[in-house]
Amino acid sequence: MAELARFGISIDQQLLDNFDRLITSKSYVNRSEAIRDMIRSALVEDQVDRTDTTPTIGTVTLVYNHHTRDLSDKLTEHQHAHHDAIVSALHVHLDAHHCLEVIVVRGTAAQVKHLADGLIGTKGVKHGKLVLTMAEPEMG
Repeated sequence: MAELARFGISIDQQLLDNFDRLITSKSYVNRSEAIRDMIRSALVEDQVDRTDTTPTIGTVTLVYNHHTRDLSDKLTEHQHAHHDAIVSALHVHLDAHHCLEVIVVRGTAAQVKHLADGLIGTKGVKHGKLVLTMAEPEMG
């Protein structure tokens, strides 16, 4: 295990109280674990944003009405056009009209963002979101 460093911070009491409620609701054991996770998350986000050549993996989540004309076909065609970047896809029927798709994607940050933008921007998609991470983030 890496050597631990200790540091102190000054923080507004109300902000600390809100943070304590948040970490309790997320089942963190203590503040240190929560702060470590926040730092890791910020570092990964920064690294992905900093360069378009960063190798990434992530998910594209889409919600859409499957009755929208040709939408399912357009989404499928788009995925086939980028088959090299798509690892897996999950399709869920939410109700009689709406579907949720979660597509696992892999590639450089630029490639994955371009693919996600194309899927999310397809006419008829009600909501979409890309979440990126890295297999081996540089934390040091």
